[in-house]
Amino acid sequence: MKNKVLFSVMGLLLVGLGIMMSITNGKRAEIQQIRKEVSQVNKQQKQVTTQINCLQTTYNGNDEQAKNTLLVFAKTYYTFSNQSDYDKRFSKVSSILALSKDQQNNLFDSGLDATGGSRIDNLGLTSQYQTATSYTSDLDNQTIEALATVVVKTSGTGQKAINQTILLHGWFDTQTQKLTSIKINQIQ
Repeated sequence: MKNKVLFSVMGLLLVGLGIMMSITNGKRAEIQQIRKEVSQVNKQQKQVTTQINCLQTTYNGNDEQAKNTLLVFAKTYYTFSNQSDYDKRFSKVSSILALSKDQQNNLFDSGLDATGGSRIDNLGLTSQYQTATSYTSDLDNQTIEALATVVVKTSGTGQKAINQTILLHGWFDTQTQKLTSIKINQIQ
């Protein structure tokens, strides 16, 4: 009888051990599956983080380029001491501009008066870029709106030089890396 009880207990223990082993193996399989899923999520998270970093770099780079391009325009546009300098302004910045012909003609007039004489030289007009602060705002995936407050020192014959503050409003195309429109002292 002792042997029967002992065999019964041993049998129950083996059955219990078998059940425990099957449960443990099932849990191991679940744990292994969860580990695979966590690994996939980690890989996807790394890819998304890389994409976000790339977008941030592009975004920040394009914003900086838009601001710098507008400031290059301002420095060139507002620096002249005679008619010759005044005439050369467009050629110095033409590589960063993609303006309509009308806007180009409005921004870069000849500087001549009604008689054909040099308004710049006759009046002794000079302009010197002093400083600027610029800001940007994205309009869409391809266009960045750039604003700059520019301080310019101007003078004329017999006039004391004064500082003027000017608002430049430009639109920068991220594909062509050029200013496509510029407004001066206009809010809209």
